[in-house]
Amino acid sequence: MKWISLSLMMLISLNCLAQKPTIYGIGDSTMANKVKPEENPERGWGMLFPQFLNDNITFDNRAVNGRSTKSFIAEKRWDEVYKLLKKGDYVFIQFGHNDAKDKDSLRYTNPHTAYRHNLIRFVLETREKGATPILFSSVSRRNFNDAGVLLPSHGDYTLEARLVAQEYNVPFIDMEYFSELLEQSYGPEKSKQLHLHYKAGEIPYYKEDKADDTHYCEKGATEIAKIVARELKKTKLDIVKYIK
Repeated sequence: MKWISLSLMMLISLNCLAQKPTIYGIGDSTMANKVKPEENPERGWGMLFPQFLNDNITFDNRAVNGRSTKSFIAEKRWDEVYKLLKKGDYVFIQFGHNDAKDKDSLRYTNPHTAYRHNLIRFVLETREKGATPILFSSVSRRNFNDAGVLLPSHGDYTLEARLVAQEYNVPFIDMEYFSELLEQSYGPEKSKQLHLHYKAGEIPYYKEDKADDTHYCEKGATEIAKIVARELKKTKLDIVKYIK
């Protein structure tokens, strides 16, 4: 009888473990994990986001540098996520930077057609599995003009992400807006601290001058991850209970 009880307890424990939800992050370099992080100062916000989660959920960052919705699908990366999805999981969807590459036929998407329909596909197929999609607009670039005005970065891609979210009742985190506020709070010069601005030889990883206003250093990625956690806590989703 004791053995039966012990076996039952083990079965319950294994079942509970198997049901631990996963957040899958799909997107581009601004979210992605980076190679050689012990040397490379570049960070995607997805690398820092797990620090804002408790131990009852897993964050599986599938975002990859340089991907658009089109190339992410074409390379079967979405298929890999789709196969793993289970009820209770979440998918963070954030594309746009590379969808706008109109000199690259493998990545470019018209925001009003292919980009829109790719987002809809991610949403509907996530829901097919009983998981929850969450749409994010792309983060802003550090793009100040000479007057100190931060100029918009993503045009109709942000618009279409918002429209898909409205039409399909998908939770939407407007990261372009919140990252704009972050950049503006630092100002045209100090906002370099959020990104990759280094003189040649300042750190071993960069042999030449580096001035990257799209990607983040650890400080910038941490700030973005913090915003994501903050905005998720404002939703009515069950994911709130997994955020510290």
